[in-house]
Amino acid sequence: MPAIFIPVWSTGFIVARYGMPHAPPLTFLGWRYALSMLCFLAWIAWSRPAWPRDRAQWFHLAVTGVLMHGGYLGGVWAAVKAGMGAGTIALLVGLQPVLTAVWLSRQSAPAGGAHAVSRRQWAGLVLGFLGLLLVVWHKLGAGEITRFNLLLALVALLSITAGTLYQKRHVLPCDVRTANTVQLGAALLVTLPFVPFEQEAVVLHPHFIGALAWSVVGLTVGGSSLLYMLIQRGAAAQVTSLMYLVPPCTALLAWLLFGEPITLVMVAGMVLIALAVGLVVRAPATPPRAAA
Repeated sequence: MPAIFIPVWSTGFIVARYGMPHAPPLTFLGWRYALSMLCFLAWIAWSRPAWPRDRAQWFHLAVTGVLMHGGYLGGVWAAVKAGMGAGTIALLVGLQPVLTAVWLSRQSAPAGGAHAVSRRQWAGLVLGFLGLLLVVWHKLGAGEITRFNLLLALVALLSITAGTLYQKRHVLPCDVRTANTVQLGAALLVTLPFVPFEQEAVVLHPHFIGALAWSVVGLTVGGSSLLYMLIQRGAAAQVTSLMYLVPPCTALLAWLLFGEPITLVMVAGMVLIALAVGLVVRAPATPPRAAA
């Protein structure tokens, strides 16, 4: 799944580049949530999977939807619209694995022992951040950060980090189609009240239609479903470390689609990131069994 998830998730900034000039961010995301829900509901009507059985799970899924869709996507898109460059927002959101590891390391052994962060994983997290810095350093434009867009970027960072930890701790395994539908419904409810405050109108440009279609089918129905399953099946530190691979993959896509240059420094950063993810996700050594 990671081999599919990373390229799909990496198209997020590419979609923003295509769609942002033709629609305000929250309006675009509102359409994305609504159309994605329709896709999932059609899929559910055809396959009839089980819905969550108790109100507590509905609530927990709604919280993760507000954080991982509404807060994260809303913060990223609004920050880009407010002038923050893609490299800068990628760097800030790239702090997620470090924040996750810090939180897990502070947990008590009985509650968080299963997800404790080892010294090897800490080394991988630091190495990954250094590699990420090398990849996006050339995109950091002087004067592009303001108090407002920095606040939006921090909202996105804290939302995706809190959402990942909350889902891992509180959401029981359930069907990804019904889970995503609940999450998207919650995200749509918290997004709609802000849409009337956006002054720009939607322009039905081919780039907007294409960006919206891929956002629904590729990023939400595909990418969000894969992320949900990865969080359910893996340790939080291991899953979030995969996010280090998103900016390098995005840089490769931008090179292929837009001709943006890739420098030797960026290549060095990509190599560091690959090594870092290997350190974080590698299974711990199994202690030798005692002789019978």
